[in-house]
Amino acid sequence: MLEALPPVIVLVRPQLGQNIGKAARAMLNFGLTEMRLVSPRDGWPNPEAGPAASGADIVLEQAKVYESVADAVADCAHVYATTVRKRGVTKPVVTPAEAASEMHAAQGRTAILFGPERSGLETDDVAIARSILTVPINPEFGSLNLAQAVILVAYEWSRGQALAQPPAVDLDPPAPQFELDGMIDQLEAMLDGAGYFFPPDRVPATRRTLRTMLTKPGWNSQEVRTLRGILTSLANPRSR
Repeated sequence: MLEALPPVIVLVRPQLGQNIGKAARAMLNFGLTEMRLVSPRDGWPNPEAGPAASGADIVLEQAKVYESVADAVADCAHVYATTVRKRGVTKPVVTPAEAASEMHAAQGRTAILFGPERSGLETDDVAIARSILTVPINPEFGSLNLAQAVILVAYEWSRGQALAQPPAVDLDPPAPQFELDGMIDQLEAMLDGAGYFFPPDRVPATRRTLRTMLTKPGWNSQEVRTLRGILTSLANPRSR
């Protein structure tokens, strides 16, 4: 079985170069690189897009501009329109997760339409799509910015991909109890010498609190040695 092609992100009449750049950043975070722009308000290329992309230059450099939505998706067999409302068009409605599942099983190119920042997609834009892609969202506040909308969809698609993961780092084992006790004894001795344990009737409770606080993190041996080195330096400061 052939692997499904990554979806094309189509920004319809985007208004601000910064938002195009942020959308490009969101795309590349999750392995998407093909952006298509339909009649960007301020033209293209836009000098404000690059800084907002934070290094996602490959997306911006390869972005293509089209005069209409129909032209932008002409080679795509599957087209989704992102909107929080159906806008009077009766079409299948799917969530990002459902759409991602369909994309991975689909043959042919897939395009995802995102509307202008202020108004979203027009009814005629949605009419071109095969399905409506919508996010369950607070009905009292359904406002997502362009990059947020792109990242929600791109993330769901990426879950079916083998993207590079941060390298696993083995954690040092917790320090043995005698090392931790030595550190606590050292600290208590310094605090006692500094007159910290006062008044006398509160000393047992204060010591218990101190021990509880210092045994919570699960110190490893290197951390214990580091803190003890700090305490030693405080007790015996070097002359400057």
